Amino acid sequence: MSQCAKQCMKMDRRVFLKTAGVGGVMLPNLAGDAGAREDQDEKHAGEKNAVPVRPYQLLCVFCSIGEGKAGDKKIETLKQVVRDHPDIPLRIVCNAGDVYVYQDPGTREDSSEGRDFNRKRDLDILQRMSWQPGTVLPVRTVFRSLHKHITTVAGICGYDAVTSPAWKGCPKAKSGCYEKGRQQGVQAIIPPRTEQEMAREKERSIQAMLSAKEITIRPHILLCAVCQYGGGTRPPFKADNLPDLLQMILTKKPDVPIKMARQADWMMCGPCPSRVAKLNACVNVLGSGGLSNEKRDLDMLQRLGLNFGSVMPARKLYQLIFERIPTTQDICKREGNQSPCVWWDGCGESNCKKGNANYEKGRKELMEKLQQV
Repeated sequence: MSQCAKQCMKMDRRVFLKTAGVGGVMLPNLAGDAGAREDQDEKHAGEKNAVPVRPYQLLCVFCSIGEGKAGDKKIETLKQVVRDHPDIPLRIVCNAGDVYVYQDPGTREDSSEGRDFNRKRDLDILQRMSWQPGTVLPVRTVFRSLHKHITTVAGICGYDAVTSPAWKGCPKAKSGCYEKGRQQGVQAIIPPRTEQEMAREKERSIQAMLSAKEITIRPHILLCAVCQYGGGTRPPFKADNLPDLLQMILTKKPDVPIKMARQADWMMCGPCPSRVAKLNACVNVLGSGGLSNEKRDLDMLQRLGLNFGSVMPARKLYQLIFERIPTTQDICKREGNQSPCVWWDGCGESNCKKGNANYEKGRKELMEKLQQV
């Protein structure tokens, strides 16, 4: 944790608001007593500890990156919080009124363009994102979704026609700063896993898998392994250990016990670019991959009649999978969920009308090979 973050956690809310002025954006006390048990901060973050932030301030983060220099203090503080804690929840609040008045933050953090402009700008952003006022989402989900769906601030932070001084908009709206910042990607805000770290985890997890008496794996990626196999993926493969698992089953240990594990289990997912090690979490699919994947795991367990913790020999397990799951459509489809919905992902969308052809090809090939080993 950075020195800035440690200091913020120890600061009284009123003092922090006065000195940093981040519209309530302050590091939540995620561990109980201020500064205590800091290693548990992201893991135990809850909705009540979500960091409040205005929608427009999220766009300002990209804009400040594109501008290439330190800007408004509250935005710089927000950037630091996001870098240090990319998996804490953000509560996205605005002055919506009506039945959403319970979450209205007031006008304290309005920018100088005026009350009505600020109100409209925030609501425009939420409408583009299909987010309700007061919605709570992980940091990664927020910024990856914004990056995908708001490509320009034209029509949000400024307008083609200035109808009156009250609607002149932000002076940076036409500067291109937001668009330049967006071009740098979310990695400019949230640093990705390093190649060195992923390579190290690849080596360690492969060694653990090859020497293990029991292989742990989250259920649905057993289907992903078949899709990879049907598509021609073979070891070495950087992003996960699934091709190595199938090779081991087919050539060395066809009856190695496989245990159904929760979340992004290290033995298979250790080198994945989308794995957050401290949370054992998957953050693909706009940062919300774990949610859709958790449902896939449970759908698959129900179809197979198994539970988390169930153990079966690899050959017998795959025979059961091939018998009861002839197509990925049964497990992977996501009907009625469009991005930026947290349930959406490209795999689920492509499986709505038909299953993955690579799975069907891999299933056929592996059924024959498993009979020969």
